[in-house]
Amino acid sequence: MASQAFSVTTLPSAAPAQIATPSTDAPAKPKPCCVCKEEKAKRDDCMLFSKSDDPQKDCVSTIDQYRACMAGFGFKI
Repeated sequence: MASQAFSVTTLPSAAPAQIATPSTDAPAKPKPCCVCKEEKAKRDDCMLFSKSDDPQKDCVSTIDQYRACMAGFGFKI
């Protein structure tokens, strides 16, 4: 059998590619699920465990606190 010679050429290692990210001056808006967690928990507890026939009326103050907190992050509910 004949011996075959071959050469392997190596390429210089390339620098890792950088992912292009859009550059904006404004910070990213947080997701609604990630803000006002304490206010949301208080609102939910009030609504779930209210003994009133109309929990929405019974929990107006906690609902308003939650709405004000969400509005502070730019969410309208």
